[in-house]
Amino acid sequence: MYKLIDYTSTISGGAFLTDFKASLAMIALEVWFIASLFNYYTILIDENFIVKKIHFIILGILVLLLSYFTFDNNGIWKDYIKKFDQLPERVNKKGSIFFYAIIIFIIGNFILSLYLLYEIRKN
Repeated sequence: MYKLIDYTSTISGGAFLTDFKASLAMIALEVWFIASLFNYYTILIDENFIVKKIHFIILGILVLLLSYFTFDNNGIWKDYIKKFDQLPERVNKKGSIFFYAIIIFIIGNFILSLYLLYEIRKN
């Protein structure tokens, strides 16, 4: 996540609010992942399932808690970043490829779940 935020920070005016941008990006990925789980539940188990207000509240609380404990609570992730920056470039490239593959998988999975949900609801 740091590589993506660091790259966009360089483009968009520096490292201002880097922690916030990293948290926001993680929250977006978490929401898309959980939303795709809701979609697959609707597709595979209960076609009449409708996300209610309480689901959004629970989802929001879970995502914010996860974000707080992984980014905001302690600055331990900054120590991990320093360790990753000291790794050889070849290892960092492999890690970056793995990281971007996970991001593409989450986004692609969410888009696929929306498409499948649309097809189910259309019929």
